[in-house]
Amino acid sequence: MTVSIRPISSKSDRKIFVDFPFRLYADDPHWVPPLRGEALGLITPEKNGWYSHAKAQLFLAEENGKVVGRISAHLDTLALEMEPSKGFGPGVGFWGLMDAENQDVFRALLAAAEGWLREQGMTRAIGPVSQSVWEEPGLLVQGFDQDPTIMMGHARPEYQGWIEAAGYGVVKQLFTYELDITQEFPPIVQRIIKSGEKNERIRVREVNKAKFEEEAAIILSILNDAWSDNWGFIPLTPPEIKDVGVKLKPIVFNDLIRIAELDGKPVAFMITLPDLNEAIKPLKGSLLPFGWAKLLLWLRAPKVRTMRVPLMGVVKELQASRMAGQLAFMMIEYIRQASVTKYGASRGEIGWVLDDNQGMRSIAETIKSDVNKIYNVYSRDLV
Repeated sequence: MTVSIRPISSKSDRKIFVDFPFRLYADDPHWVPPLRGEALGLITPEKNGWYSHAKAQLFLAEENGKVVGRISAHLDTLALEMEPSKGFGPGVGFWGLMDAENQDVFRALLAAAEGWLREQGMTRAIGPVSQSVWEEPGLLVQGFDQDPTIMMGHARPEYQGWIEAAGYGVVKQLFTYELDITQEFPPIVQRIIKSGEKNERIRVREVNKAKFEEEAAIILSILNDAWSDNWGFIPLTPPEIKDVGVKLKPIVFNDLIRIAELDGKPVAFMITLPDLNEAIKPLKGSLLPFGWAKLLLWLRAPKVRTMRVPLMGVVKELQASRMAGQLAFMMIEYIRQASVTKYGASRGEIGWVLDDNQGMRSIAETIKSDVNKIYNVYSRDLV
């Protein structure tokens, strides 16, 4: 039977696009069904601030009237303006949100996505990126035996071979690290923390959720400075910041997010989130009829096994100094204590971390954490 690929844009087709993985991963015990409403919001231009500087085309693959795959092709004007040395730049487009029943379907979907990118004048394709780099970049290639944590992706093991057989090469690897947070850190780390606590110039404080917008502005200021030279870094725009605030505010807790100050100036931050996936996995994608009540109850006093650290940052002027590591260790330790004593957590996951981020990788290794998942980002010239 012949696979047919069609571009979609209607509300009904977007629902079909969102529903397909529910069938494909039905027998995968480690796939976490997203809330359908949230998944729809990500691909609906009117509901996602990312579309204020980007555009996308969604495709469905069908065989004998049955949906057998999906993919998104997209471009980001901010990525096009980037210096090529930082990962993207002129002529770079993306594909993502890819799932397929078999390799033939994948090839047809990829051809459609690449064709659309060529029509937009793109000369290089990077994927999978679903859809913003702040969402779920990269393909899972190690760690299939664990559930993904909040805002991390999952995939079928065979996808790696399919993508590489299509001529794509790895352009970047993203790592996540896991650790047992019930155990104290090594003595050398404890000494560094105690030394920092004696330094009157240093203050590590909790955020104040009652001043959410003010605290978010401080963190974003540090983030934009700290990450500005990182591969693939695209600053969040005001519409995206608004979306992130709505999405994450319910799982923001004062003692899980810290800001470090030096001489009264904010210079570092660490964000930790209770793994919301533990709460939404049993809901199977729906808040009805009683899922909303269960989730609301969980949010009031979450008890989790895993805490995820999606973001840390230290201003560039300190990144080559011993102070950077000291501030990081202090924030990690204070959040570790709160995670265990208040939220019942026993496991932490840090990441993703770029493969060339030696500073962050060194910190992760010093606190005795190990790589548990690897995500590949691929690239290919569109000739």
